Amino acid sequence: MAQDVLCEVSSCVHNINKENRCGATQIYVVNHKEKDAHSSAETDCKTFEPAGL
Repeated sequence: MAQDVLCEVSSCVHNINKENRCGATQIYVVNHKEKDAHSSAETDCKTFEPAGL
């Protein structure tokens, strides 16, 4: 299992100190079209929460 998850979404509350490291306790990624993805463009991170709200 990955020990250091990288993420460039600086507007996410889980982005630690805006250093592109994810501090979420778990990551939840889903397919776009509810079928098997064939590229990263066909997925979404459901762990995202907007910072500053």
